[in-house]
Amino acid sequence: MYNAICAFLLVLASPFLLALSFGRKYKVLLSDELGNSRISSKNSRIPSKNSKIPSKNQPKNSILARFFLLNNPALKPCDFYFHACSLGEVSTIEPFVKALQKEAKSVRITVCTATGYARAREFCDEVAFLPFECFLPFWLKECKTLVVFEAELWLNLFACAKKQGAKVILLNARLSQSSLPKYRRFLRYYKTLFSYCDLVLTQSESDAKRLEILGAKNLKVLGNVKSALLPRPSKKLSSNYEHIIVLASSHEGEEKGILEFLRLKKGEQLIIAPRHPQRFSAVCELVRGWAEQNNYSSECFSKNADLKAQVVVMDSLGELINIYAIADTVILAGSFSAGIGGHNPFEPASFNCGIISGAFFHNQKVLYSAVQGIKIASDFKTAALLAHEKFSSQITQSCDFNGILEQIKG
Repeated sequence: MYNAICAFLLVLASPFLLALSFGRKYKVLLSDELGNSRISSKNSRIPSKNSKIPSKNQPKNSILARFFLLNNPALKPCDFYFHACSLGEVSTIEPFVKALQKEAKSVRITVCTATGYARAREFCDEVAFLPFECFLPFWLKECKTLVVFEAELWLNLFACAKKQGAKVILLNARLSQSSLPKYRRFLRYYKTLFSYCDLVLTQSESDAKRLEILGAKNLKVLGNVKSALLPRPSKKLSSNYEHIIVLASSHEGEEKGILEFLRLKKGEQLIIAPRHPQRFSAVCELVRGWAEQNNYSSECFSKNADLKAQVVVMDSLGELINIYAIADTVILAGSFSAGIGGHNPFEPASFNCGIISGAFFHNQKVLYSAVQGIKIASDFKTAALLAHEKFSSQITQSCDFNGILEQIKG
């Protein structure tokens, strides 16, 4: 019955999905004649020579791959199969995948987004998009262990893997108090899903209690996986400015909100890193106009990577950690409106950057509680004023990488 309903919904939604598939955000890495690979955006960075290049028969559009199985063949049977939604989640599982690969274990990964796919291909050869529910019973192949990251609670993913004999683990599980009522409306669905789950590794005791209400069993509190390994820069950047302000992982409306109140002082540099690559061009245009009005020099990183301009738009993927390494103050975006829930503060805190956040960080409360020195701004004006101050933040709690890896290995 569940599969029939999913198939019916897919048929109804097919025209809308096909229309959406033309959007730039759903396009994946493409191979060019020089053997390089690029995100489908005119401002995207060309990866290093060490990046793995997708072959021509790999998926080229996340919607067509997930909902129509276009160029999305099933992954081969394996020892460990990880599923993570998007770029940030894929980056988090990377050290676990590499650790298992060193032990000669076969590892496969599925994702939901184009940027997640591109990131996973950098460290794993076998990557695919997770098909929609009604396809999974005949698409999913055998694995010894399935590891699902955070909130990717797809019933057939759990059920099909379990019926094929896999050990099923939900990693870094979380559920906020504000989301609990919504989940309880579908209590039967989640109780059925968790009946196929062998182990739930949660971020906090509070998460464990809320997930238990939904039927989760065999819960272990290990902390947030994102604190297990601190990020390292991939290269050394330099800037001649005395105080570097970074607006990090910004969403639509947040750049404009901050720029309305921010006026750079002598010796200050502003670097803006939009969250989504499909917005790079629009943010470059916005910043160019604002800089001209205020007599600041400006540039896009993809066109000039020397960081000499007073205002720089980071319109290249994979550079944010390198920027954090030289930053003084980070305005951590995704937290100035109620619909997003904040982003990971461990990355800037690992470099002792001063962190300024909006008040809406409900999806990151566990991580925020483990970082000392974050300043919460009630609005854009307050955040812009705080950006001129010099202060630092420190990580006070972290979880054990080897302990989590042992739980995965079983």
